[in-house]
Amino acid sequence: MTAGKLKLVSSPLISVFGSSRIAEPSEAFEQAYELGTALARAGFAVATGGYSGVMEAVSRGASEAGATVFGVVARALPGKPNPWVRRVIEVDTWEQRLFQLITVGDGYVACPGATGTLVELAVAWEMMSKGLLDRRPLVALGEFWRPILEPIEAADAKTRGWVALAESVPAALEILQRLIPPQEH
Repeated sequence: MTAGKLKLVSSPLISVFGSSRIAEPSEAFEQAYELGTALARAGFAVATGGYSGVMEAVSRGASEAGATVFGVVARALPGKPNPWVRRVIEVDTWEQRLFQLITVGDGYVACPGATGTLVELAVAWEMMSKGLLDRRPLVALGEFWRPILEPIEAADAKTRGWVALAESVPAALEILQRLIPPQEH
């Protein structure tokens, strides 16, 4: 049995995974801002972990372009939601935050990041692979992910193709638009 989909908005919602340690100005921050803007302009709502770095850049781009922006935050973590989050989903623990961010998404984009981002990508991938979550588009943004994805797919052939590698924001957007059923738009 798969986890049910929590519907927060009428438009499809994309959960974006990314590092809190990325600062403005940087290429990674600009790419995340571009991603948020592109998602909003394509009619997607956005959810992030709600804090700084990539999460703030995506939230800002999406908010400025008119999208509904959710921030999933945990009481157990320090910090406050970034100023671009319009709707806060507050949970108690880091683990609840992780699962909530995965559960609310109709699709996912993993930006380059560190261990937290890797965990988010891996848990979403594993939940779908094990049938604990309905299969949804899962996009890894950038060549950063290739040396991580290829050995995993080689070790477990049944997971091949579950994560789409997108070299750019437009490529990631094209994948999401192609894989999310039109009736959800």
